[in-house]
Amino acid sequence: MASSPLASRSGTSLLPAAPGQATPTAAHAQRPSGAGTVLSTDGLHAAETAPAWTEWMGQLFHGIESDLYGDASFDGRVATACAGDVVLTRLQANRHRVRRRGSASCRPDADYLKIVAPWQGEAQVEQEGRLARVRPGGWAVYDMTRSYCVSNPQYSDHLIVMVPRAALAERGLALAPLMGRGTGGSGIARVALEAMRSTYQELQHMAPGTASGAGAAIAELVRLSLLEMSGEQTAVSRQEAFRDSVREYIGRHLRDPGLTLDQIALAFGCSKRHLHHAFAGAEQSIAHYIMQRRLQACMRDLRDPAMAGQTITDIAFAWGFSNGAHFSRVFRDHSGLSPTDFRRQAMLS
Repeated sequence: MASSPLASRSGTSLLPAAPGQATPTAAHAQRPSGAGTVLSTDGLHAAETAPAWTEWMGQLFHGIESDLYGDASFDGRVATACAGDVVLTRLQANRHRVRRRGSASCRPDADYLKIVAPWQGEAQVEQEGRLARVRPGGWAVYDMTRSYCVSNPQYSDHLIVMVPRAALAERGLALAPLMGRGTGGSGIARVALEAMRSTYQELQHMAPGTASGAGAAIAELVRLSLLEMSGEQTAVSRQEAFRDSVREYIGRHLRDPGLTLDQIALAFGCSKRHLHHAFAGAEQSIAHYIMQRRLQACMRDLRDPAMAGQTITDIAFAWGFSNGAHFSRVFRDHSGLSPTDFRRQAMLS
């Protein structure tokens, strides 16, 4: 097997890994002044940058797949440091997606929740059928051990914070319903955001004991934010439960080309007006949610070697699309590639 672009570079500095994370074997790394290590595509040949970034993500966050929207070259930089058990990473990169499929088999010391908090750009966090769009001033939380997808459709400058689940454990606080959700830009969540940002920026000036205390403070502020989020959920729990039930129904009937608002309203014994009202405060309309779920299912099948014998049209129609030209258009809008080019690239990778 040919060596990867990462392994072929000179030097040996490595990115510090969180407990349970794989440490990159990448050699193209730099250590800046102070705490933390940087991995950057700077200095790599253009043809090496995309595979290098994909490999870094897979090694840094075990089990993560990367999708670069079909771009052949890539500019990216990650800088990671630890504040006790809390891991903070600044990610500056071109548009890309990362995803985990299925539940991860992790040791207890690798059981983290992950937060994405943009300085610039937007992150779209999908987990458990939920979608949170988070922009500068907010943050979203998700479970690293379960399936998720984070899309960054434009240049990103994000702070990513990993907090051990054990540090957030609270009697009576159900974490699962909070995953894949974003926070508002005020209250304790805002205080937590400022603490995460300032800690990352000042870590290099902190002694180890002080850094550990700062990490514990972040974990406590995140815990309080989730408690507040849980309390807010109580006030709208019935509506959110209804939305989750609708999303679950959509997932079960995704292949049905007749899946419409009328059908969903009939199944739930409500009016279309009630459906629209229930999703008025959600990140996506029902129609957009159905479209996105179908496109994601088609992308999954187009990547699958076991589906190589199926035509693109067969796959599209199997997931509820009924017009090939419409499918090609919305697929390109979603992925940046035509279905044919997407499949060809996936089979070559």
